[in-house]
Amino acid sequence: MTTVSLVISVWNRKDDLRENLQAIERQTRTADQVVVVDNDSTDGTPEMVLAEFPHVHLIRMPHSRYGACETFNVGFASARGDLVGILDDDVVLPPTFVADMVQKFASEPATTAILSPKVIEPEMPDWYKDSPAVNTERYLATFRGCGSMARADAIRKAGWYDIRFFIFGNERDLTTRLLNLGYRVKMFPQVEVFHKAPFGMRHGKRSLYYHVRNFWLYAYKYLPWSQVLGFPFRFLKKRLGGKQQAVGGEVADAVGTIGLFDNIKGVPWGYWICVKATLASLWHLRYCLRQRQVCTHEDFEPPLK
Repeated sequence: MTTVSLVISVWNRKDDLRENLQAIERQTRTADQVVVVDNDSTDGTPEMVLAEFPHVHLIRMPHSRYGACETFNVGFASARGDLVGILDDDVVLPPTFVADMVQKFASEPATTAILSPKVIEPEMPDWYKDSPAVNTERYLATFRGCGSMARADAIRKAGWYDIRFFIFGNERDLTTRLLNLGYRVKMFPQVEVFHKAPFGMRHGKRSLYYHVRNFWLYAYKYLPWSQVLGFPFRFLKKRLGGKQQAVGGEVADAVGTIGLFDNIKGVPWGYWICVKATLASLWHLRYCLRQRQVCTHEDFEPPLK
């Protein structure tokens, strides 16, 4: 029988996590293990888990300076299931999430490493939510890390998340390593997950910095040098200008980058933050070159198509 572990990384979101765990308790197919990795919360989150959900495997990090990539990896290492749910702390799963994912994996080839659901978020425009691309089963170049499910052996073989990414862009990086190993990631829109974070890129200096820096890390690792060098010009041409519908109805699967130029313009010294992040990426260049493996898989797609 296929076993399932659900892994959640949390930091100071006690009420959101409670609602998340309550939805997990309502599953029609019970998860075999629930792992919560708490990044040293100070709002009573771990105490709430111990008091209200004693069956949950709680891991308490010694301090809060870990990135989401590292805390998720700690959870992945503790997961015993054949399948591993990758869940943000602020998602609410439908009651059939586990059952539907298990059933779908049973009909998929072993090369399907991750199933990515349809994610509904506040401020998500109808043109995106109702797009055929969002509502059709198809192979992807990334996945929604807030509510997907993966084959444990596949993501273990790929090395889980790259902790140098810290936060943001880590899903596309992991997917590319999976593609290089011969695996694939699939959109499974029959499952809808509610994510409380607003649609598109999160605003703020931290989000902007890591999105830009991590793009360069990803580019150094997987893109041909012609695309790496030409990216700034393509970026300015594409503009990722906002959350309006793209010309021709094109839909971006990496919704975390939608509205990037809005963020650059809306954050004080936004362009300087981009320059700073680009320079910071060079600190990791030697590491990226050691990991470099240009991806030629048919599903591969850079953030700017």
